[in-house]
Amino acid sequence: MTVLTADLYDERGDELQSVPLQFQTIGGRARFSGPIRTVTCFEDNALLKSILSTPGDGAVLVIDGGGSLKSALMGDLIADLAVANGWSGAIINGAVRDRVAIGALDLGVKALGSNPRKSSKTGSGTADTVVEFAGVTFTPGRTVYCDEDGILVER
Repeated sequence: MTVLTADLYDERGDELQSVPLQFQTIGGRARFSGPIRTVTCFEDNALLKSILSTPGDGAVLVIDGGGSLKSALMGDLIADLAVANGWSGAIINGAVRDRVAIGALDLGVKALGSNPRKSSKTGSGTADTVVEFAGVTFTPGRTVYCDEDGILVER
């Protein structure tokens, strides 16, 4: 991503939604963008692991974990899968673990925080549906833009 979110918002204004939650930049790539893919999963990462195991083609996986910080939805092994399969990044409305290892990867990762506890693995959740959190709608196929200032989403 070459355009900064502040400049992009100045240029496009209300064509974009600005995410008010203060996500932490965790991945080794602070600036990333791409078409949105989505998964909704609560304290269970089996579905998101299966999605990140497929070709990402530069997409960003938006993961709605309900804002839970009780267990991590992504660790270094799942982040490695995302890199190997060509994903641009992930936005996690929840927690990660293995922060140092994820920070060394060429992957954009934004999350609410971290917790060393692993999540369950039942495979519950939904994929590629419209997701909403923090008053922002994430529609599969629309573009999301992330940098050190925050997250912008096409309406």
